[in-house]
Amino acid sequence: MSAFLELSGLSVRLGKRDVLRDLRGTLSGRSIGLLGPNGAGKTTLLHTLLGFFPPSAGSARLAGFDVVRQSRDVRRAVGYMPENDAFIAGISGVRYVAQFAELSGLPPAQALERAHEALFSVGLGEVRYRTLETYSLGMKQLVKLAQAIAHGPRVLFLDEPTNGLDPPGRQRMLRFIQEIRDSGEIRIILSSHLLRDVEECCDEVLILKDGRVAALCNLEAERKANRRLIELETAGGNGSFTDALAGLGCSVAPGIRRRVKVLLPEGVGPRDLYRLASEQGVQLRHLTYQRDSLEEIFLRAMEG
Repeated sequence: MSAFLELSGLSVRLGKRDVLRDLRGTLSGRSIGLLGPNGAGKTTLLHTLLGFFPPSAGSARLAGFDVVRQSRDVRRAVGYMPENDAFIAGISGVRYVAQFAELSGLPPAQALERAHEALFSVGLGEVRYRTLETYSLGMKQLVKLAQAIAHGPRVLFLDEPTNGLDPPGRQRMLRFIQEIRDSGEIRIILSSHLLRDVEECCDEVLILKDGRVAALCNLEAERKANRRLIELETAGGNGSFTDALAGLGCSVAPGIRRRVKVLLPEGVGPRDLYRLASEQGVQLRHLTYQRDSLEEIFLRAMEG
């Protein structure tokens, strides 16, 4: 898959403060998670990609466009769901979405048609003529999503999309995001402080700390690699089982209470472990696949 987001020494200085510092990395996933503690620079990065803040050094490319020299093309390609509400008093949901679609370049009649379609797609078709003041918090989040997709963007920026939602509302929002991702028509950058949201929706992760890149992680590759890491609990035998595992080409890390962690090489699977245990007179009482959770990856990035 071709590069979707390229950061080449990107730095941003606001006033006397360096907010983003020498960001470097290339990401190409369908959905990219942007993680970091409060103040790490997540929203600043989104705003810089949108052309709101000029880089003080370096450059960035989004969907093939240079975010400075081709900022108009970037804005035309992006749909943006902001974290904070920016509603117009006394306006209906459908008129609100249509106005933003017009601002994105659609003719008025087409913008209104797309507004109806977008509101129905997020489940707000029945309330589209009600004023936004009458919407619940969950409905307001969904109408922000509708305005972000109404003009048919190539890229979707989602800044804390589940912020303040109750569990059913959060699941509904994540389901919509997953459907957009799986359609293959829109690439997503999801900024959140909720690790589970990112883990459920994203292929790759960019973790920021103090305005710097703390980690770049391909979650799909991690998930595949984790199928090779197994934890075993054994009983019996004469203590040579770990040597026999090494003879298969496995990397072995002894644990406590007769537990070992085993990294399987290509071509070796659990069936080979059971065969080897039988030959060694060892009982395998417990066998589980191990995986680095996104929480563990995040914590390591923060400690590093």
